[in-house]
Amino acid sequence: MVPRAAESTDIPPYVMKCPSNGLCSRLPADCVECRTNFSCVYGKPVTFDCTVKPSVTCVDQDFRSQKHFVINMTCRFCWQLPETDYECSNSTSCMTVSCPRQRYTANCTVRDHVHCLGNRTFPKMLYCNWTGGYKWSTALALSITLGGFGADRFYLGQWREGLGKLFSFGGLGIWTLIDVLLIGVGYVGPADGSLYI
Repeated sequence: MVPRAAESTDIPPYVMKCPSNGLCSRLPADCVECRTNFSCVYGKPVTFDCTVKPSVTCVDQDFRSQKHFVINMTCRFCWQLPETDYECSNSTSCMTVSCPRQRYTANCTVRDHVHCLGNRTFPKMLYCNWTGGYKWSTALALSITLGGFGADRFYLGQWREGLGKLFSFGGLGIWTLIDVLLIGVGYVGPADGSLYI
C-alpha cells in the first residue's frame, strides 16, 4: 500500500503579520493585493481596490466579514515616503569626519501599515551620522586652553598627535593655533570617525 502524499497545511508566512478579524483597511500591505493605478497624480489622494490574500480574515466598519475593500492613500512611490514611514539599515564602517560628508547605501523597508507604490524594499543613500559621545564644545575648549599640551588630541582619541604636541610644546604654539582653527570648523574630529554630539 502506497501512502498518500500529505496535504500541505503550511500557513503562508505573511499570515503572521495579519491580525485576525481586524479592519481590512488597516491590514499591513503584505496581507492584501491591490490593483495598482500607476497613472495617479503624484501627491494627490487616490483609492485602490484591494482583496485580502488567502488565509487572511478581516472585517469592515460594521464588523462584517469582508474580502474586497478600498484603501485610501497618497499617490507616491515607496522611496518617496517621509523618513518616518520606513526603517533603514545602519552602516558600521562609516567614517563621518570627512569632507565632503560621507554617505553609505542603506537598505530601507517600508513599515507594515504604510501603503505605497512600487517595491517596499529599496536602497537609499544616507549620510553617516553616528556619534561616539565626543562634544565639539569640549574639544574646542581643550584646544584653546590646554592645546599646547595636546589635551584636545588626547580627548579625541588621537594619542600620537597628542604626544607630538605635548613633547613639542604645541609645535611651539603654531600647531596649537592650527588645531584651534581645525577643531573650530569641524575638520578635525574624533579618531573613531564619529560625529560630535
